[in-house]
Amino acid sequence: MKKILVIEDEKDLADLLVFSLEKEGFKMFCSYDGLSGLETAKQTDPDLLLLDLMLPGLMGTEICKELRKEPRTEKIPILMLTARGEEIDRVIGFEVGADDYIVKPFSMRELILRIRAILRRCDAQAGLTSTSILKIGKIAVDTESHRVMSSGNEIDLTTTEYKLLLYLVEHPGRVLDRESLLQDVWSSSIGDTRTVDTHITRLRAKLGSPGNLIRTVRGFGYKIEIPG
Repeated sequence: MKKILVIEDEKDLADLLVFSLEKEGFKMFCSYDGLSGLETAKQTDPDLLLLDLMLPGLMGTEICKELRKEPRTEKIPILMLTARGEEIDRVIGFEVGADDYIVKPFSMRELILRIRAILRRCDAQAGLTSTSILKIGKIAVDTESHRVMSSGNEIDLTTTEYKLLLYLVEHPGRVLDRESLLQDVWSSSIGDTRTVDTHITRLRAKLGSPGNLIRTVRGFGYKIEIPG
């Protein structure tokens, strides 16, 4: 059973997270302030940390820094919860070691998908993955065989198209800017962002109607929507 620690000073939200995630089969721990949260993280060795950015006693960014300093806690995946969506907050969160972020208010469904995606990546990196199939709506990606199914039909993708789709599916509901996609999918920080647009268009066409889940966020980039 995977262990998740919630560090969140809004007690109602923290208790809701614990209740909802326990129903999903996780073993839950909870702290309502930064100092006790940091201590609990060191004692419980969680598989994932849900960490509020603004905390009494010790900020979420400081908790990140402290955990990343110690070998025993440096690899704990951290999903940062924040009421602030400005780019500077996201950048700071990643700089201090957060693995992902989600802006309040968020849907529990999206949060659970994000959590499972992060845990799946961590298991795969450790060679412990129990399932290789990622699903969003009628799109299924098998990360072991590199097969992609759309509406039950196998889709033939190029290597780049596969990597692009996988990256989107691993970050459900999150808006990804073109520059980040170039860097993370093409491993290049220098390039024409129209390359991303071209590949998205081809990917949507190959996926058929489920490709409509890949939404354009005008002036920024793309995201794959979580079906209701």
